[in-house]
Amino acid sequence: MTLGETSALDLAARRLERAVAQLEQRLAARAAVAVASATASSASSSDLFDGEAARLKAELDAARERERALEDAGAQASAALGRAIAEIRAALGDEGPVNDDHPEDDCDLSDETDELFDDPREA
Repeated sequence: MTLGETSALDLAARRLERAVAQLEQRLAARAAVAVASATASSASSSDLFDGEAARLKAELDAARERERALEDAGAQASAALGRAIAEIRAALGDEGPVNDDHPEDDCDLSDETDELFDDPREA
Protein backbone atom coordinates (compact mmCIF):
# COMPACT_ATOMS: atom_id res chain seq x y z
CA MET A 1 0.00 0.00 0.00
CA THR A 2 1.11 3.44 -0.71
CA LEU A 3 1.05 6.40 1.53
CA GLY A 4 -1.98 7.87 -0.28
CA GLU A 5 -3.92 4.62 0.00
CA THR A 6 -3.14 4.32 3.71
CA SER A 7 -4.35 7.82 4.45
CA ALA A 8 -7.52 7.25 2.37
CA LEU A 9 -8.11 4.00 4.26
CA ASP A 10 -7.53 5.74 7.62
CA LEU A 11 -9.86 8.52 6.57
CA ALA A 12 -12.60 6.02 5.63
CA ALA A 13 -12.11 4.14 8.92
CA ARG A 14 -12.44 7.38 10.91
CA ARG A 15 -15.60 8.34 9.02
CA LEU A 16 -17.01 4.87 9.70
CA GLU A 17 -16.16 5.18 13.41
CA ARG A 18 -17.84 8.60 13.53
CA ALA A 19 -20.93 7.26 11.78
CA VAL A 20 -21.11 4.32 14.18
CA ALA A 21 -20.68 6.68 17.15
CA GLN A 22 -23.47 8.95 15.86
CA LEU A 23 -25.71 5.94 15.28
CA GLU A 24 -25.07 4.74 18.86
CA GLN A 25 -25.89 8.22 20.19
CA ARG A 26 -29.14 8.37 18.23
CA LEU A 27 -30.13 4.88 19.38
CA ALA A 28 -29.36 5.82 22.99
CA ALA A 29 -31.44 9.02 22.63
CA ARG A 30 -34.38 7.08 21.15
CA ALA A 31 -34.11 4.50 23.92
CA ALA A 32 -34.14 7.28 26.52
CA VAL A 33 -37.22 8.83 24.92
CA ALA A 34 -38.92 5.44 24.79
CA VAL A 35 -38.14 4.78 28.46
CA ALA A 36 -39.36 8.25 29.45
CA SER A 37 -42.55 7.76 27.43
CA ALA A 38 -43.16 4.34 28.94
CA THR A 39 -42.56 5.71 32.42
CA ALA A 40 -44.94 8.60 31.81
CA SER A 41 -47.54 6.25 30.35
CA SER A 42 -47.11 3.91 33.30
CA ALA A 43 -47.43 6.82 35.71
CA SER A 44 -50.58 8.07 34.01
CA SER A 45 -51.98 4.53 33.96
CA SER A 46 -51.14 4.23 37.63
CA ASP A 47 -52.84 7.57 38.29
CA LEU A 48 -55.91 6.40 36.38
CA PHE A 49 -55.93 3.13 38.30
CA ASP A 50 -55.54 4.94 41.63
CA GLY A 51 -58.35 7.34 40.69
CA GLU A 52 -60.63 4.48 39.66
CA ALA A 53 -59.80 2.56 42.84
CA ALA A 54 -60.59 5.62 44.96
CA ARG A 55 -63.89 6.15 43.13
CA LEU A 56 -64.87 2.50 43.60
CA LYS A 57 -63.94 2.63 47.28
CA ALA A 58 -66.13 5.72 47.74
CA GLU A 59 -69.03 3.97 45.97
CA LEU A 60 -68.56 0.88 48.16
CA ASP A 61 -68.54 3.00 51.32
CA ALA A 62 -71.73 4.76 50.18
CA ALA A 63 -73.40 1.41 49.40
CA ARG A 64 -72.45 0.07 52.84
CA GLU A 65 -73.89 3.19 54.47
CA ARG A 66 -77.16 2.74 52.52
CA GLU A 67 -77.21 -0.92 53.58
CA ARG A 68 -76.86 0.07 57.25
CA ALA A 69 -79.62 2.67 56.86
CA LEU A 70 -81.92 0.11 55.23
CA GLU A 71 -81.18 -2.43 57.97
CA ASP A 72 -82.02 0.20 60.61
CA ALA A 73 -85.23 1.14 58.78
CA GLY A 74 -86.15 -2.55 58.46
CA ALA A 75 -85.58 -3.11 62.18
CA GLN A 76 -87.71 -0.07 63.03
CA ALA A 77 -90.46 -1.21 60.67
CA SER A 78 -90.36 -4.71 62.13
CA ALA A 79 -90.65 -3.34 65.66
CA ALA A 80 -93.53 -1.06 64.64
CA LEU A 81 -95.26 -3.97 62.91
CA GLY A 82 -94.83 -6.11 66.02
CA ARG A 83 -96.38 -3.39 68.17
CA ALA A 84 -99.25 -2.99 65.71
CA ILE A 85 -99.90 -6.75 65.72
CA ALA A 86 -99.87 -6.76 69.52
CA GLU A 87 -102.34 -3.86 69.62
CA ILE A 88 -104.64 -5.54 67.09
CA ARG A 89 -104.56 -8.81 69.00
CA ALA A 90 -105.22 -6.97 72.24
CA ALA A 91 -108.16 -5.17 70.65
CA LEU A 92 -109.52 -8.49 69.38
CA GLY A 93 -109.03 -10.08 72.79
CA ASP A 94 -106.36 -12.51 71.56
CA GLU A 95 -103.50 -12.23 74.03
CA GLY A 96 -101.49 -15.04 72.40
CA PRO A 97 -97.89 -14.71 71.33
CA VAL A 98 -97.06 -11.82 69.02
CA ASN A 99 -94.85 -13.84 66.68
CA ASP A 100 -95.66 -16.83 64.49
CA ASP A 101 -93.42 -19.26 66.35
CA HIS A 102 -96.33 -20.79 68.28
CA PRO A 103 -98.05 -24.05 67.19
CA GLU A 104 -100.56 -23.78 64.37
CA ASP A 105 -103.20 -25.91 66.18
CA ASP A 106 -105.05 -22.84 67.50
CA CYS A 107 -105.42 -21.47 63.97
CA ASP A 108 -107.96 -23.56 62.00
CA LEU A 109 -108.45 -22.13 58.51
CA SER A 110 -110.26 -25.12 56.99
CA ASP A 111 -113.55 -23.21 56.62
CA GLU A 112 -112.03 -20.35 54.64
CA THR A 113 -111.97 -20.23 50.86
CA ASP A 114 -109.20 -19.06 48.58
CA GLU A 115 -111.25 -16.13 47.31
CA LEU A 116 -111.02 -12.74 48.93
CA PHE A 117 -114.65 -11.81 48.24
CA ASP A 118 -117.83 -13.90 48.10
CA ASP A 119 -118.78 -12.38 44.78
CA PRO A 120 -115.89 -11.88 42.28
CA ARG A 121 -117.66 -8.82 40.89
CA GLU A 122 -117.14 -7.02 44.21
CA ALA A 123 -113.41 -6.86 43.59
